[in-house]
Amino acid sequence: MDVLCSSSLAIHLHSRSIYPSSPPRFPFRFHRTFYYNNSIYSSSSSSCFGLSISRCNNFVHHVKHPHSFKRRKPIQISAVFERFTERAIKAVILSQREAKSLGKDMVFTQHLLLGLIGEDRDPNGFLGSGLKIENARDAVRSIWQSSNHGEDLGNKQQGSIVSSTDVPFSISTKRVFEAAVEYSRTMGYNFIAPEHIAIGLFTVDDGSASRVLKRLGANINHLAAEAVIRLQGELAKDGREPSLSSKKMSEKSSSGNAAVLRSPDKTKGKSALAQFCIDLTARASEGLIDPVIGRETEVQRIVQILCRRTKNNPILLGESGVGKTAIAEGLAISIAQAEIPAFLLNKKIMSLDIGLLMAGAKERGELEARVTALLSETKKSGNIILFIDEVHTLIGSGTVGRGNKGSGLDIANLLKPALGRGELQCIASTTIGEYRTQFEKDKALARRFQPVWINEPSQEDAVGILLGLREKYESHHHCRYTLEAINAAVYLSARYIPDRYLPDKAIDLIDEAGSRARIEAFRRKREQETDILSKAPNDYWEEIRTVQAMHEVVIASRLKNDAGASGVDDSSELLESPLPSTSENDEPIMVGPEEIAAVASIWSGIPVQQLTADERMLLIGLDEMLKKRVIGQDEAVAAISRAVKRSRVGLKDLDRPIAAMIFCGPTGVGKTELTKALAACYFGRMPCFDWT
Repeated sequence: MDVLCSSSLAIHLHSRSIYPSSPPRFPFRFHRTFYYNNSIYSSSSSSCFGLSISRCNNFVHHVKHPHSFKRRKPIQISAVFERFTERAIKAVILSQREAKSLGKDMVFTQHLLLGLIGEDRDPNGFLGSGLKIENARDAVRSIWQSSNHGEDLGNKQQGSIVSSTDVPFSISTKRVFEAAVEYSRTMGYNFIAPEHIAIGLFTVDDGSASRVLKRLGANINHLAAEAVIRLQGELAKDGREPSLSSKKMSEKSSSGNAAVLRSPDKTKGKSALAQFCIDLTARASEGLIDPVIGRETEVQRIVQILCRRTKNNPILLGESGVGKTAIAEGLAISIAQAEIPAFLLNKKIMSLDIGLLMAGAKERGELEARVTALLSETKKSGNIILFIDEVHTLIGSGTVGRGNKGSGLDIANLLKPALGRGELQCIASTTIGEYRTQFEKDKALARRFQPVWINEPSQEDAVGILLGLREKYESHHHCRYTLEAINAAVYLSARYIPDRYLPDKAIDLIDEAGSRARIEAFRRKREQETDILSKAPNDYWEEIRTVQAMHEVVIASRLKNDAGASGVDDSSELLESPLPSTSENDEPIMVGPEEIAAVASIWSGIPVQQLTADERMLLIGLDEMLKKRVIGQDEAVAAISRAVKRSRVGLKDLDRPIAAMIFCGPTGVGKTELTKALAACYFGRMPCFDWT
């Protein structure tokens, strides 16, 4: 426990957080003091966990008991050590010990270097350079035993007024602390670590520390680069990255040491956009996005909104599976292929991963820092269009664990100012239900977006979409889809999978059918190999003779045709030609409507025979099939049959149900049986709600 005591303010630090508080209530075992800017700081130790710092003016305050403290009003102070981490304060205290052990009455920069080396517990030595504290002490002793110029003459008079047990800091050391504070502030850190002090030491050193490092054979630039990398690793945990502020710090530094403050080249690519977004335009240029078919009207509407001067943020509204994300990807393809107005040709569409943005943001301010960095980079780039899928999840995100009502600083509220000023341009998407229940309630956010309604495509359009995607799935599954299979996928999914939407459910049907056919082909191949190994030798010779006979017939027919056409005898070439391959390893698998129906049967639970039956024949014979199951209810059967036929021939609104029927009658006349018969004869299945 390190404590700097004060008569005016106690500052209690826990986990690098600094806030005014009442004096710590725990006993202290011993104390030590150090000086900074004519103020004496007392460092006391205790078995309690934590770190408390306070400042005293021109005197040392000895703590004996917690009840001896008096509550004081917090005042505003400016102390260098307020933001020092525990490691940094430990390095400062170690530098005082080193100065005292060497018989010096002040802490010079070489002693501060010894403190930094002693604090670094890296097995590879100080900042990974291999420097050890023992070697550094020997170098300091050897240099200052042979030279009497190691002291700061401007501080001799100041050090003379301090007792032999107190070791204040020299002017050069104070300048190092000030440089560390300035570097931390410029680079956006909220703490001062030993690495900050090391960078300040390398920048404003009076020559003493550099002599020690030169004696030890260390490279200052390499040490500073390692310190910068470690500090950037701390910022990476918060999802942030140092900005171009390092250039400002470099200008303030000397020309010889300015390079050590610049970021290494290998960290330039780790921006917030690269961490939390996916470049859809780049993926489209590489051919990694599936083509978009039949959505030209929607894409044109999005382009019109993006070209507006204000409120140029479209939001895609539609049910899950109708192709909202695919339309955004289609816009990226249009940009990559230069098929849109020149105003948008330089734009990049970046898809924001909300889960990745929020992952690991445990402390207050971490998520806000990531969003702020993302907005800053987007504004600086000037050609970024963010695509935010499931945009309704932004409302209320980031307020979990911050009270019953949250802090109010969710991601949506952070985006509103940038959207209002036109600094951020984005394409959002969500479902109709989520838009009405969550997104539309926030009027300030909803008015910044222009809705684009994405409807479910018709069955004809869905067939065109599947034909456009067929090549991708054929290449993946090494198969061939027939036109009948494409039509069957659209028809069966539209009729028997009502809880999902086209084209998503039809695409899933052909995808799983191709996977199923490929697995079946592999299974048949293994069975054939097993059968071949189990055959007798006579069976092999019989197959060979059969193939030879087929080959001779082919040769004879070719010779006859060629002789009749040109009279040239090419029998030698034909005899030397190889036999046609009977292996099906290189031939693609054919996927027809039967394979599509088998997958649809697994999904819906309806037998395959029922799915593949001709619907026209079912409608023609529906009356007779129902009358065989339900006797004496011809009028009810006729009414039900007319309703079903009217629906199937297209004489009703497709958005309305087939019919709303209520069967009335006493118990036992066949109400439930008629329902079961209709389900078995035509629909294949029918959900039943038993209200009893």
